Amino acid sequence: MIKNIVLVEPKTEKLNIFSKYELPRLGTILLATIMKKAGYDAKVLFMRKKDIIAQGLTPDLVGISSITNTATNAYEIADYYKKKGIPVVMGGPHITFLPEEALEHADYAVMGEGEISFPMLVSALNGKGSFSEVPGLVWKENGVVRKNPMIEPIKDLDNIPIADFSTMITRNNRFVNPFARKKIPIQTSRGCPFDCSFCSVTQMFGKKYRFRSTANILEEIVQYDPKKHYFFFYDDNFTANKKRAKALLQEMIDRKLGFNWSTQVRCDIAKDPELLDLMKKAGCSALYIGFESVDPESLVEMKKSQTVGDIEFAIREIRKRNIHIHGMFVLGFDSDTPKKTKATVDFAIRNKIDTVQFSILTPLPGTEFYYKMIKENRILDSKWEEYDAHHIKFKPLHFTEWELQMAQVMAHTRFYASHQVILRLFRGKILAFLIGLYANSLNKQWKKIEREYLKALKEMFGGAKALAKI
Repeated sequence: MIKNIVLVEPKTEKLNIFSKYELPRLGTILLATIMKKAGYDAKVLFMRKKDIIAQGLTPDLVGISSITNTATNAYEIADYYKKKGIPVVMGGPHITFLPEEALEHADYAVMGEGEISFPMLVSALNGKGSFSEVPGLVWKENGVVRKNPMIEPIKDLDNIPIADFSTMITRNNRFVNPFARKKIPIQTSRGCPFDCSFCSVTQMFGKKYRFRSTANILEEIVQYDPKKHYFFFYDDNFTANKKRAKALLQEMIDRKLGFNWSTQVRCDIAKDPELLDLMKKAGCSALYIGFESVDPESLVEMKKSQTVGDIEFAIREIRKRNIHIHGMFVLGFDSDTPKKTKATVDFAIRNKIDTVQFSILTPLPGTEFYYKMIKENRILDSKWEEYDAHHIKFKPLHFTEWELQMAQVMAHTRFYASHQVILRLFRGKILAFLIGLYANSLNKQWKKIEREYLKALKEMFGGAKALAKI
């Protein structure tokens, strides 16, 4: 009989741009919240593999959620619990697209959203229902893989309970007090109406944009103290539905909540000055924007549905509101060349973007780009722990593998050069200055830690003559 459940989300082991600002994804916390309300003893572990194992917990069931970058560790954790005779179920984006791989380590895999499927699986394991009734369930029966149809996306997100962070435990096995946390992750919507070729969001959550009601979101927000907390809205595109975004922002303003917050958006928000003004007035302090590229051909290739002019306009309009801009760029599309990567860095510096990240295009399972690379036999390997947008994982068209890797390293080196970081301080951009100091150090640390990887890559794929002037 299953009564005690541990839900695990392994942290990324390798150094990356977000290592200093780790936040748990909400999937395991929401599942723990649901199971706790149903009378189960449910805990969440969000920590590194060695710390998870050090807990020494022996629950009746372990659920492990994984993105591609953490899949290797997730499988090792699954193997650890299975050796102890504890049944293991896995889910999350990576598992959704490669469930048969997960079954090499787990007893069950759940594809898609788990808020309905996971409780049904637990009931079936307790003899109250059948595996065949659990949407998205993948399992083996007499050595044969069985796969149920993926669950339809949850239509009314208000039916999902507010995340209970007290289900999380720390390394010393003490419960986390959510009101002692500084940054609070909140998700107000799921899905994205766009269909970028390198993104798995639409495959995981659908193209139909679903969102929580304003009342439901405010019920969650008001339990926190604006003097002690600020929010990161996890939405893939917070303003995909501008009408609902404006209604939420106006209510936050009317209630004088006084929170600072940040979120992810597209540059199309700049075309709606009323929306930008409301965001600023409601406490928006920073925006993470997927600019992706300043090459028109690459923007078309990735199906981004935006132009370089849109990007430049967005930067100007957002800067007028004094909102911090974190620009996200991706290097390595088939239209890209070494010359174009240099132009991307030049653009970011010339337009005085506050902070940036230059990611290497990564063939994440489930994406259109992944299947294209599979078809063209351009995937280098399946070392999932390196699928972090910092390591080259496919054969680029106009670069050697070494050239593309160094394009990313040198992009950060140029943008976060000491004199560039200091210039941000002189411009009064204190946050950009502090993050710049961190990013400058991080880039140096990464090259040191990954010395053997870089050495092997260089030996295998040669020098980088085309990037000599970058």
